[in-house]
Parts: sequence; structure tokens; C-alpha cells
Amino acid sequence: MEPKSGPARVRILDAAHELMLTVGLARATTKEIAKAAGCSEAALYKYFTGKEEVFIRVLAERLPKLAPLLHALAAEPGRHTLEENLTEIARQAALFYEQSFPIAASLYAETQLKRRHDDAMREMESGPHKPIEWLDAYLKAEQSIGRVAPTADTFAAASLLLGACAQRAFAYDATQDGVRPPVEEFASRLARTLLGGISVAGESA
Repeated sequence: MEPKSGPARVRILDAAHELMLTVGLARATTKEIAKAAGCSEAALYKYFTGKEEVFIRVLAERLPKLAPLLHALAAEPGRHTLEENLTEIARQAALFYEQSFPIAASLYAETQLKRRHDDAMREMESGPHKPIEWLDAYLKAEQSIGRVAPTADTFAAASLLLGACAQRAFAYDATQDGVRPPVEEFASRLARTLLGGISVAGESA
């Protein structure tokens, strides 16, 4: 891998992202990341506490921006139609899980590595449960202004949508052609189906 260019922090994240995709998280050591970034390992530790934080920052800064979208929608419910919003959320989530799954998969192969990452995520108030909480908050905001049915279970709805997006990331590798459903069509169908269960009767706006 050719050394990266640009500010050191950016080079480190770019190098880490590429290594995590090519050799896996378990084998992407801080030494290898620093080498690929064209800096010393000591320089890496100037910006990050360790590989765990590098991984979390890669997810936050190098993958589709799911968190800002959900926060923005929750802060301003009623903007655009529910179907448009849920479709965009599903699209971003599907892309996020598609790109993060190959990186995160190796966590489950090494118990100690996963424990360290879980500890780091708790310290940074991060983790895979957060998008569910954020989507739940958005749906509750829409519920508060009458666009989501008052009886709708927003946590279950958030879990269903994001669970389906996560499932798409790995469920199709074993098929004959190994091709995932196209993300645009997948997101649209998922949003429409979820909308049928949680929206006020006749409400799509």
C-alpha cells in the first residue's frame, strides 16, 4: 500500500479504512496502520488511544453518515414525507452496514478483541445499538406531531428497519450469484412496508 497524503489524522483514518477492508480488523495493527499512513506509531497515538478508537472513528467518519441524518430528522419532524424520510434512512443504513460488515466481522472471531472494542465503544458512548435509539427518537418525534400512529411501537419499527438493512449486508454472499438486492429498490420497498404498519391511516406525507 502506498503511503497516504494529507494531514496525519486523515492519513491514519484512510490507511486504517483500507487495511480493515483488505486484511481485516484483527490483522490491522497500529504498527501497520501507521506504516501505511506514512507516520510513526507514536504519531498515531497522538490522535487516537488505540486501534479500537481508530475503528470507531473509521465507522463514524469514512462510512455513509447515518447518525447526522437521523439526528437532523428527529430535530425537525414533519420535514418531507414519512416515506421519503424512511426511504433515505433505509438507503443510508443499507450502505453503512454493507461497508461496515466486512470490517467488523473479524471482531467476532477473537473474543478478547471484541471485548476491547465493546469497552471502547461504551467509553465513547458509541455502539451498534445507537442507530436503533436514534431512529426510535426520530419516529417518536413524528409520533408527537401525529404522523406516526399513537399505538405504533417505534422501538420495534426502528429495530425492524435497521435489522433488515444489517441482514442485507451478509445474507446474500452464499447465493449463487452473491448479489445483494439493489439498494435503491430495497430501501423503497422496506420504507413502504414499514410505513404500512406505523403511519396514521392514509398518512404518507
